[in-house]
Amino acid sequence: MCPGDNSGMKAKNFDLIAFDWDGTLFDSTRIIIRCIQAAVKDVGGTVPSDKDAGYVIGLGLMQALAHAAPDVPPEKYPALGERYRHHYSAHYNDLSLFEGVLPLLAELRARGHLLAVATGKSRRGLDEALKSDELRGLFHSSRTADETAGKPDPRMLHELMDEFNIPAARMLMVGDTTHDLQMAMNAACPSVGVSYGAHEPDTFAVLRPLHIAHSVQDLRDWLAVSA
Repeated sequence: MCPGDNSGMKAKNFDLIAFDWDGTLFDSTRIIIRCIQAAVKDVGGTVPSDKDAGYVIGLGLMQALAHAAPDVPPEKYPALGERYRHHYSAHYNDLSLFEGVLPLLAELRARGHLLAVATGKSRRGLDEALKSDELRGLFHSSRTADETAGKPDPRMLHELMDEFNIPAARMLMVGDTTHDLQMAMNAACPSVGVSYGAHEPDTFAVLRPLHIAHSVQDLRDWLAVSA
């Protein structure tokens, strides 16, 4: 699929913009932290701090849980994953997009950008989120950790580039964690960080994002001028 006719519009710097999901578009960070902590407690592990639980957001589920609960033996990982999914599903209806995300995505599509999701969520979890009427058809493609490789491995970004035949310099990754920005660096594509998600923005500088947005409106304003 190629971008639409952009005659009469300002030239784009990026043809494809890939977004992380949790903590970037979806306001889920606090609930994910609580669900990780509850799952670890359920299987008898040492409950991680908010900081340690928040650090693993963006990784693939089992990679995240293993990192957050280093004293839980591997034979308990299936139970750990099941308990996380149990707690998360109980809160699913409490989650929503950050305010301003839908207008942002609509504006980017109208300007001819291809939009994608690159997430540590499972395919099942992402598809569940994307089936809502407001999101159906907004994204041109998506990749999840369980069908490619977990962040910061660049495989999901490489696959998106290949799908649309777009070079790394023409793709932008937007995310709220160092995992997102490291993945972009590993894929040799530019990135933008957002400070309102899981990781503290003072950890972003070494990964050289083009911009750090402190709100969805800030991100929207930057993309309007620079994307």
